[in-house]
Amino acid sequence: VFNSTELKDIEYVRSLYCNKLEFLRFDSSVGTFVGFTELGVKNAARLNKDQRLLAAARAQRGKYCQPNVGNWYKVALTKS
Repeated sequence: VFNSTELKDIEYVRSLYCNKLEFLRFDSSVGTFVGFTELGVKNAARLNKDQRLLAAARAQRGKYCQPNVGNWYKVALTKS
C-alpha cells in the first residue's frame, strides 16, 4: 500500500488465508503479526516471539516494496 515513492509512505501487508478467511496478517505499520481467528492468534503469538523473523518481516518493506514501487507508481499514473 503506497501513496508516494518515499519509503516512509509505503506500507507492507502480508495476509494469510484459509478457506477464504483471513487468519493472520503482518502489517509493517504495526510491526507485528496479528491473528484474527483462534488459529491465527496462536500463530501470531508464536511468530511474534521470534525476533529474527520479525526483523526479516519488517525489512520486507525496504527490500521488496521500494525497488518495485517505482514501476507500480508509473503504471498507475499512466492509467489515470
